[in-house]
Parts: sequence; C-alpha cells; structure tokens
Amino acid sequence: MKSLLARLAAGEALVGDGAWGTMLLARGLRQGEPPERLNLSRSEVIEEIAGLYLDAGADLITTNTFGGSPARLRQFGLHDRTEAVNGAAVEAARRAIGGRAYVSASVGPTGHLMKPYGDGDPAEIGAGFERQIRALADAGADLVCIETMTDLSEAVLAVRAAKTVAPHLPVMATMTFEPTRRGFFTVMGVSIERAAQGLGDAGADIVGSNCGNGSVMMTAIAKEFAARTRLPVAIQPNAGLPEPREGGLVYPETPEFMAGQARELLAAGVAIVGGCCGTTPAHIRAIADAVRDLPPRKLPREDAALLSAAA
Repeated sequence: MKSLLARLAAGEALVGDGAWGTMLLARGLRQGEPPERLNLSRSEVIEEIAGLYLDAGADLITTNTFGGSPARLRQFGLHDRTEAVNGAAVEAARRAIGGRAYVSASVGPTGHLMKPYGDGDPAEIGAGFERQIRALADAGADLVCIETMTDLSEAVLAVRAAKTVAPHLPVMATMTFEPTRRGFFTVMGVSIERAAQGLGDAGADIVGSNCGNGSVMMTAIAKEFAARTRLPVAIQPNAGLPEPREGGLVYPETPEFMAGQARELLAAGVAIVGGCCGTTPAHIRAIADAVRDLPPRKLPREDAALLSAAA
C-alpha cells in the first residue's frame, strides 16, 4: 500500500474503525476482564472484529492493545507478557486484513497520574511505553495510535517513546476533551492549543481527539485543532453520549447521523474520521460511504510538502 502520510499529503480522507470494547463485550468479554487477555486466549475474536471493520470500509484497523502498557497490564498480572500480548494483537489484525488496511497500534494511558500529582514516575512510564511500542512495531504495525490521553505530559512520553523505538512509523496522537465555559479542556486542564503544540513538538505526525464527545461537539473541536496546527487532524467521536434506557446504556447517534456529521468534520479540515465508544461496523460503513465520493482535500503547498517529506 501507499504510505499513510503520502495519502494524507495527496488530500485523501481516510476512515478509522469504531469501538472495540462494545464489540468485545458482545462476544463474551466479562466486566472487569482486561480485553488484552483475549489476544492470547481467543485471538479468533480479535480477527473477527478486525475483519468486520475492514469489510465496513475502514482504512485503519486498531489493535486490541489500548491497555497494553506494562503499567496497565500489571493490574492483571500480565506485565511479564507485555511482548506476547501486544505482538499477538498485531498478528491477529494482520491476518484479518491481509495488507488491505493499516494496522494502527493502540497505546492508551497507563492509569497513573504523573508525579507530583500521583505515583507515576516519568522515566518508568516512558520506558514502559517504549517496551510496548517496540513489541507492536516488531510485530508489524503500520502506525502508532496514542489515544484517549488527558495528561499532556503522559501523551508526550508516549509520542517520544514511539519516535525513539519505531522512528519509521507515523505517530497519531489524540486526546479527550470536555466542554467548559472557557472552551475545551481535558480533565487535566489541557487546552486544544496546548495539546496541538505539545504533541507536534514531541514529534506526532497526526493530532486530534477521540472519545468523550458525540460527533456534533467533535466538529467544534476539529475546527479548533485545524486552526491551531498544520498537521493532519484525526477525529473519532463517540456515537453521542450514553443515555440510560431499559436494558442499560444506549449511544443515541445512528449510523446515518454520524455519516452526515463525518462530512461536516471533513469540511472542518479533518483528514481521518472514525468512531469511538458506541460505534459499530454499521456506523463505520455509513461514514465510509459518505466520504468516499468527496473530492480530495486541498492542502496548502507547504503542508503537503511537509507530509510528503515525512512519508
């Protein structure tokens, strides 16, 4: 396949996949069980979900490694199997997609607040990210997706780890924001402006936001990102905010609604659009159908040249 950054430099809009937790729970993942354990015990389930998102039209297929850092796996006694857990996830995705999409190696937060606010030691957390990302890269991932971050210092550690141990792979880094009276901020008080600047300075090739908001609110976030960075912007909204209904929580945004909003996101300058919590292959199929017939984005010449050089 043509490289990811080269396609973005040409103005092509790419489609990410959707929620993994939703799909895994429907296939027997027990509440409180680490999803990453299934990479070793039920890899056929991971292959199935990857294949469903591929068939729906996703260009980027996420690995089941959101909680695959040693710090996160330690909670479940799996830290000694970090390489096996992450490697198996990439291999399952590769078997499912057969080179027809990019394997996007998911790296989520460790769950530790950085010192002095918590017990997270930056050197230890950074080394853990290096260990996880090295395993993902060695198994054949096509890009590193650092996602759902709220602490910019932790996100920067992950980006730098990726650039250290896998400098040949593009890095996409997304954070989760909440609306406030003063604008959008993460729960750790990071603004979109600080996020865009800090992630870019750390070496991220693509920046943006995932989770925490439905697609309407994400359009406003996307516009601010586009105004704050020359890097490609990735946005992966939830299918709205969960609503309590009979039988449990329901995400209200339909595939058709999210498809319409995907066009709004691309008009706001987004380069990669996908889904997060509550989204399914049906949502991704609708999004893919909505964006495939759009003309390529027109990038400023200097931005296209920057991406081409990175590719």
